[in-house]
Amino acid sequence: MNYNFDEVIDRRGTCSEKVDGMVNVWGKSDLIPMWVADMDFATPPFILEAIRKRCEHPVLGYTFRSDDYYQSIIGWVKKRYGMSVEKEEINFVPGIVPGLGMAINCFTKPGDKIMIMPPVYHPFAWLVTRNNRRLVECPLKEVDGHYRMDLDLIRRSIKGVRVLILCNPHNPGGVVWKKEELQELAEICADDNVIVFSDEIHADLTLPPYQHLPFAMVSEKARNNSVTFMAPSKTFNMPGVAASHTIIYNEGLRSRFVTYLDAGELNAGHVFAWPAVTAAYTEGEEWLKQCLAYIQGNIDYADAYTKAHTPKIKVMRPQASYLIWLDCRELGLSHEALNAFFVDKAGLALNDGEMFGKEGAGFMRMNVGCPRVTLEKALQQLKAAYEAL
Repeated sequence: MNYNFDEVIDRRGTCSEKVDGMVNVWGKSDLIPMWVADMDFATPPFILEAIRKRCEHPVLGYTFRSDDYYQSIIGWVKKRYGMSVEKEEINFVPGIVPGLGMAINCFTKPGDKIMIMPPVYHPFAWLVTRNNRRLVECPLKEVDGHYRMDLDLIRRSIKGVRVLILCNPHNPGGVVWKKEELQELAEICADDNVIVFSDEIHADLTLPPYQHLPFAMVSEKARNNSVTFMAPSKTFNMPGVAASHTIIYNEGLRSRFVTYLDAGELNAGHVFAWPAVTAAYTEGEEWLKQCLAYIQGNIDYADAYTKAHTPKIKVMRPQASYLIWLDCRELGLSHEALNAFFVDKAGLALNDGEMFGKEGAGFMRMNVGCPRVTLEKALQQLKAAYEAL
């Protein structure tokens, strides 16, 4: 089946954070929304059909996780990553960010140190600080136009840290980490008894020829000292379903986390989670292949267009995801002026780089998970604003 990613879908009036929520952030509703990290493509028909089929039954009662749900996850990670997982090693969480928050409260106590590597997905920092933990930052290094881990800095800063939150692949930089980096990180953390929470929500969106490597697979130390967070939400454009999961190999860590979740029935799930996830992972391979090809085309288009028309705005080409990290530092604008340029002059709603840490100053994050015609219009508006500047 050929899927239509060119279809323009009107999301207004659906309480869409990305579209209807713009007015709460910028006081405007006429910007092109390219900020919140969901796609403007239709959620795959097989997922919608699975939900419709469940709705045909007149009782939306209490449910439990079906065996099909577990087997779909097991089969998906085995085929895509060679990752062998048993049923008992999987546990439902209602979203990656809620799951990370639960894990923080399970494995640490107030005042404990938690490490992140900015610029990085902004909820990492506030999950730490809002839960009264101490934030330890080890900024990434820029090497040849991409980010790399500063492993020497991590080694010097790791003492007393209880948890390291890893973004794998990286958001907003779109980096697919090298095996050697992940192995060395695993050694550092294991030697200092630091648990690694690996957020792998963008794993399935790794763009060819790059290949995602789950952190837990890089070594025995990584396997026994980590909590992996995965979800079909970004992959299949279904974040509103709120269905994510953890994979924990270490029996002690797993037992501790499951006990914590069970105490508040935080892993109970909901009636639509099981059929939606099962459909995504059992029927989604061809849809995802076509989606990734379309996203790659959008990235190529944006890269070529900015080089030709807005050369002081540079694309840090993502190796994974539909999120482009735009380097705008050559424009020489302050934080406030850069935001005003994109909003007031270009008419675009993007995430500003400083949201991801002070290391993101001078950057903007653009979501190109949209029909090509939307991207073309956005870049034309950016060109006009650039020329006026």
